[in-house]
Amino acid sequence: MNNKQLKYIFFSLATLLLLLMLKGGKDAGISGDEYLHYNQSISVYNYFTTLGKDSTALITPNTHLKYYGQSVDNLTTIAIKWFNIYDIFLFRHLTNSTIGWLTILFASFFAISLSGYGAGILVMILFTLSPTFLGHAQNNLKDIPFALGYISSIFFTLRLLLNKGKNKIYDQVLLTLAIAFSISIRSGGLILICYLFLFFILHAIVRFQKEKKIDLKEFRNTLLRLLLITAIALSLSILLWPYGQQNPLSNIWISYKVMSQFPTTIRQLFEGKTEWSDLMPWYYLPKYMIITIPLVVFAGIASFLILAKKIISNHDTLLKYGFLIFSILFPIIFVIYEKSNLYGSWRHFLFIYPSILILSAIGLFHLFTYFKKKILTYLFVIVSIALSIHPLKFMILNHPYYYLYYNQLVGGLNGAYGNYETDYYYNTIREGSEWLKNYLKSTKKEGPITVASNFSVNWYFRNHPGIKSIYCQYDQRSQYDWDYMVVANSYIPAVQLQNKNWPPKNAIHVLYADNVPIGAIFKRETKLDLQGYQELKMGNFNTSAQFFSDALKKNDQDELIFYNFATVLVNQGKIDSAQAMLKSGLKINPGYEPALMYLGNIAVFQNNPHEAIGYYKTILDYNRKYDEAYLGLSKLFLESDVKQARALLKSCLILDPKYTPAIRMLADSYRKSDPEVAKKYDELANSYK
Repeated sequence: MNNKQLKYIFFSLATLLLLLMLKGGKDAGISGDEYLHYNQSISVYNYFTTLGKDSTALITPNTHLKYYGQSVDNLTTIAIKWFNIYDIFLFRHLTNSTIGWLTILFASFFAISLSGYGAGILVMILFTLSPTFLGHAQNNLKDIPFALGYISSIFFTLRLLLNKGKNKIYDQVLLTLAIAFSISIRSGGLILICYLFLFFILHAIVRFQKEKKIDLKEFRNTLLRLLLITAIALSLSILLWPYGQQNPLSNIWISYKVMSQFPTTIRQLFEGKTEWSDLMPWYYLPKYMIITIPLVVFAGIASFLILAKKIISNHDTLLKYGFLIFSILFPIIFVIYEKSNLYGSWRHFLFIYPSILILSAIGLFHLFTYFKKKILTYLFVIVSIALSIHPLKFMILNHPYYYLYYNQLVGGLNGAYGNYETDYYYNTIREGSEWLKNYLKSTKKEGPITVASNFSVNWYFRNHPGIKSIYCQYDQRSQYDWDYMVVANSYIPAVQLQNKNWPPKNAIHVLYADNVPIGAIFKRETKLDLQGYQELKMGNFNTSAQFFSDALKKNDQDELIFYNFATVLVNQGKIDSAQAMLKSGLKINPGYEPALMYLGNIAVFQNNPHEAIGYYKTILDYNRKYDEAYLGLSKLFLESDVKQARALLKSCLILDPKYTPAIRMLADSYRKSDPEVAKKYDELANSYK
């Protein structure tokens, strides 16, 4: 094909892809972060409209959102306010889909600049076959815009430094805007300034080695231009960022440090075990990428590595590809070295994916043109098409849940189920809510009706005044008053997923992706469990016991009912019955920490330390941050093995440095043997009051 035909194919594909991505954004649910960031954007809007008098945007002790520039969130909210846009989240999603498409377009133009329109077309095709990226392009207004800023900054950095005088002003302006855009979303965009100066120095060294001289005037002028780009980019990056404006240089840097070790930690399912995000193994990020990126992309990377000598033919291409590879590897190596807090699969690293696809597409492009015998070319084209079927089929069958994709290395989503996260971004809540609305309409159920969910459904029921919505965690559902519950497959005990015990039998509808349940809707069969809990809180143990006894006849799949019933039995002096009840709850969820802790405490009360130690250790196997278990174990060891007791308490404090009961127990352990050490621990505990 000639260049004109390839350009026609390229722009036709780009147009089609835009339409498909807008369709994905239209059908997407509200993501797990959207309410938080939208509410913060409202606070930012109020900050500017009140000229700083409303400082809510600067007070975010729990969410830490003041450290985010989140410029795209802020810009969409400005548009929503100015143009009175009613469907807030549809507008946000369409905006994000457009930005995702622009990211693909920039990556494609990057590939075209390296290897022509054939490579650009392959980049676009590989993006079309990338469920994770397309899934997040529906509703992730942080990571997708940052990916656009990242790849465009790299692109314009190379253009500026390697164009040899062509379009310098144009490239300088666009590079400045690209870096400013990146920092305005995340302070991590500062890395692009480091890249800029690093590549400038490397380029100068390569030119010196090649030409055996250096033009000091040109070097000085370029350096001054880069400093000017940096200064303007930093200034532009804080235009919609209140915290950044308070003290630009200091606060941008503080934000970067906070983001590199994000203080909020959550528990995630990884390799069949629920673990804290800051305690994940070093390979968490690379493994998630390996098992969720389509295999055809890896085939392209392998082709690039094999044909690297042919592809990298001179110093300029060496610099371009070297920089591109560095932009992929450095962030991964950095977070592994820093032991950063990672969660949500690799969504925070979507920004390196465009660079990966550029290399992959160029590898495939050169592979398809490498062989003189057409039969070999056809063979590799067929292999590439075969590898593309798996992700394409998944997206067609499971629209719009693209981000749930796992490749063949773990047996697809079916193989990953119970071992890795599924709907960690709560996208199924939309479909579940819409199904429930239709169900209530068809059954002519009218208000008042209370709908509970493990992620807010307020938006979906906003036009239904007879329906009240509440939030409650799935494992606490028996303690809340609700009639129906919409649940996304997130924070469900791993053992229940692995044993196919979720959702329980009172689900009236289940949402599937492939053969995996990713969401469910429940109808409450009885409120006896709630009544039992209410009586328990009032100290009416006999009445509470009767309610719980009756509740278990109707619902024996909720471990919290067993736990609360055991609490009643303990208060009635029926210790043996309470133990039996707790153990019945553990059959549903063997890692249920409150039940294990209760059993351990009962064992201590019954003077059975060996059994208590077993329960406490089991808790820590499931949850390394369960502070009370450390205390329980330490108390048992204080008399017989004080060194082990102290080691346990210190292990607890490594994970939770401000846990004062552990600090005070450490102080007590030194009270007689070393009063000075005890005094220091007392002072430390008092400082956290």
